[in-house]
Amino acid sequence: MSALRREASTLVAIDLQTRMMGAIDGAEAVVAEAKRLIGAAEILGVPMVFTEQNPAGLGTTLQDLGARAPLAKMHFDACAEPGFLRALDPAHTAVLTGCEAHVCVLQTALGLLANGRRVAVVADATGSRRAANKALALDRLARAGAQIVSAEMVIFEWLESAEHPRFRDVLRLVK
Repeated sequence: MSALRREASTLVAIDLQTRMMGAIDGAEAVVAEAKRLIGAAEILGVPMVFTEQNPAGLGTTLQDLGARAPLAKMHFDACAEPGFLRALDPAHTAVLTGCEAHVCVLQTALGLLANGRRVAVVADATGSRRAANKALALDRLARAGAQIVSAEMVIFEWLESAEHPRFRDVLRLVK
C-alpha cells in the first residue's frame, strides 16, 4: 500500500448528524477528528462528499462541519444510493469518517471495495454507540482490504512535506 495522496483522495463524511451524535461513544473526539480532516481537506483542495442517513429522522449534518449538498440516503451502504459512486472519482481513495462504524461506514466501505475502489477508514474519526462494535467493524474492514488510518496519518500524508506552502495552515489544525 502506498501513502494517501491529496490529489488522489476524496474525503467521505458519513452521517455525522445532530440526533445521532448524542448516542455515539466518544462523540466529542470523533467530531473533533472529523473537523480536523474536513479543515485539512478544505485547505488542501481535497474533494469531499457528505451523506445523511434518513435526515427526517436523524437530523442534518452537524452545522459546524460545513457540509456541502449532503446526499440524503436510506440505504446503510451509500453505494446503493443513486449518484453516490458518480460523486467519487474512481481513481481516488475514498477516505471515510463518520458513524456508525459497524453500520453505515462498514457497509459503505464494503460496497466501495466491491466496486473496485480503494478505501481508507479513519479510525479516530469514526464512531459507534458501543466501542466493541467499532472495534469489530475496523477489524473486519482491515481484513476486507480497507486501510485503517488515523486523522493525523491522513493529514500528514496529504501534506507530504514540511515544505508544502500550506503546511503552517494545516499544522494549526493538528496542534
